[in-house]
Amino acid sequence: MTVAIVFLTTAFVIVVALLAAAGAGKLARMDGANYPAALTGAAATSATVITLAATVTSVFATLLA
Repeated sequence: MTVAIVFLTTAFVIVVALLAAAGAGKLARMDGANYPAALTGAAATSATVITLAATVTSVFATLLA
């Protein structure tokens, strides 16, 4: 049961990171940025979302242990 929850949570975080990256890339393109700049912003957004999820998980693990 615990492994299933970990896999579902991981999948959810990845989907949210991809959606945030797609939104950031689209907004950058709508603002007039070229493709390399939009992709760089999307990659930074994706990395930020995954880092934030890891940080929140670490804090919760520390508080609950």
